[in-house]
Amino acid sequence: MRRTVRLAVGLVLGGGALAAYLLLVGPERVLGRAAAVAPWAVGVVLALVVAEAAVDGVGVWASVKPLGDGLTAGRSVQFAFAGDFFDTLSPAGPVSSEPIMARFFSVATATTYSEALGVRGVAKYVKSGAQLFVSTALVGALVAGGGTPRSVGVTLGGAAVLLVLVGGVLVYTRDLLSGSLVVALTPVVSQLSALLSDASHGRETVAAALDRFWMRVLHFRGEPGLLGLIALGGVLEQVLTAGALWVALAGTGTPVALVPIVAVIPLPRAASVLPVPGSLGAYDALLGGALALMTGATAAGAAAAVLIVRTFELGLSLGAGGVATSFLRGWRP
Repeated sequence: MRRTVRLAVGLVLGGGALAAYLLLVGPERVLGRAAAVAPWAVGVVLALVVAEAAVDGVGVWASVKPLGDGLTAGRSVQFAFAGDFFDTLSPAGPVSSEPIMARFFSVATATTYSEALGVRGVAKYVKSGAQLFVSTALVGALVAGGGTPRSVGVTLGGAAVLLVLVGGVLVYTRDLLSGSLVVALTPVVSQLSALLSDASHGRETVAAALDRFWMRVLHFRGEPGLLGLIALGGVLEQVLTAGALWVALAGTGTPVALVPIVAVIPLPRAASVLPVPGSLGAYDALLGGALALMTGATAAGAAAAVLIVRTFELGLSLGAGGVATSFLRGWRP
């Protein structure tokens, strides 16, 4: 009975979010996008989008393995779909969705919230770093060949360097950072614990939680295999997303090279800083512009391909992701 109720809730959750998206974009426009693609390309694009969402389960499995008994392959894929759901609906994409997902990871592995947040923080960092490294290398080769503006290489290279510097600073100043967070978070935790439970939690609780967080972050120094799997999963996602865009462009009569599309995938992620669910509009515009710049496709062709792929991506994230989310354990505080 409970599984039936969860399935019903998931269908309402996913279906409602998907319906809201369709109403926002316009059902006629969505149908028009699908009709603009050659029939052979529609199924291929959908298959690649589903594969990209499922491949995220590789990084989920590898990052959560140190927690308790970890997750099975099937559960990892479920969490990947649920993560896509929160990535789409939360205001700042993965930045705001991972703190939500950490609750469900901690319940599924019988560990603590701070431990789950630690391993997932590492996963997002390694995944982003791997994708930026691949893109920077590809753009460097394209710039050397004279087919790509140098500014694109500088942007990606600068982002990669900044990511490494930020990670290094966070790790080497963790004691100072933890001390500052203890001071800042203790009053908040004390007030919340007084409101939500009979127990009183203060400075010691916050300090212990931060210690567990850093313990899990630093644990990966001895797990290069897991880090490699996380990086591999991120690169596979990048290639599959690029493949879906490449097929969509070909299906609309705009054949281009695949490598420049793979290189440009991380660039539009900057749109996640905007507090818009799914970065709707901002991500699409940035990706369409980047595609036109890197591949030489017309602006109209690039925009059409982006809208086609995004329609499938958002539909899958909201629909299947909503159902996957409803079966997560840990909804009760």
